[in-house]
Amino acid sequence: MEHIYELAIIGAGPAGIATAIESYALGMRDIVLLEKDENHNATIRKFYKDNKRVDKDWKGQKVELDGSIYFMDGTKESTLDFFDQLLDNEAVELKTHTEVQKIVKIEGGFEVFIAGGSVKAKYVVVTIGRMGKPNKPDYKIPTSIKNQIHYTLDGCSQGERVMVVGGGDSAIEYAVELCDRNAVTICYRRGTFRRANPTNQADIYKAMSENSLHAMLNTEIIELESESGKVKVVFSDGESELFDRIVYAIGGTTPSGFLQSSGIQEEDGKPVHDENYQTNVPGLFVAGDITQESGGSIALGLNHGYAIANYIIGLSK
Repeated sequence: MEHIYELAIIGAGPAGIATAIESYALGMRDIVLLEKDENHNATIRKFYKDNKRVDKDWKGQKVELDGSIYFMDGTKESTLDFFDQLLDNEAVELKTHTEVQKIVKIEGGFEVFIAGGSVKAKYVVVTIGRMGKPNKPDYKIPTSIKNQIHYTLDGCSQGERVMVVGGGDSAIEYAVELCDRNAVTICYRRGTFRRANPTNQADIYKAMSENSLHAMLNTEIIELESESGKVKVVFSDGESELFDRIVYAIGGTTPSGFLQSSGIQEEDGKPVHDENYQTNVPGLFVAGDITQESGGSIALGLNHGYAIANYIIGLSK
């Protein structure tokens, strides 16, 4: 029988960990934390220098802690140790190297799509930060063609020659959607699309077999140039081709694009939620930095986690 978690949390920063720990403390047992990086609190690990001070409050905004987690100001190292201990003390499952592509509402809960598969849960809490950005290629993009280079489908038209770069779920979904109205080529440096979920694999191979789109596998791009208003794509074997538009889907995410794909409404660049941090999709919550204009404090994230845990436990009774 397929396993269905009671609670899936996307993002293992302060808000995500707090939601897990507070839910556990209130009696919930089947909880999974999904984190795209190699460990929890990746933002603190990557962007804070060693021994950098980590404050409970953000830019002097005093926030009283509501829940059972007692966090104090400290250093980068003491903060990471603190969250290590929290996770060690509770039976919460942490899945690292797990990037979530989208969340789909299903009967009885949600299906959370990740590279190569999915996770099902009754409730889902999104705690991704505001620092998520789409990955960009290593080579330089000439300024003259920047408006023909995209990282989502925004700005794409019809009747164009389009190249989608990437081989994961987003790249496949973009290519399949665009090929109805455009001449599409998908370019991927690997030989198969095995990183994608089974549905998307089936879709891309069907489109390829029907010649709806062209696939260039085991192919590396080394340069883009501007030529007569087109994008000239230069490959590692010395060959080149012209396209009207290039769409990169090579990892990373914009919070906005992710929220949109999961059906979460936004207003002024922030997800819409009620006083319990529940979005317009019942059972789907947001917490932490993503709910703020420009980042939030650790204390704020911890309090969001506590509020959501209390509300979900109330729903379950």
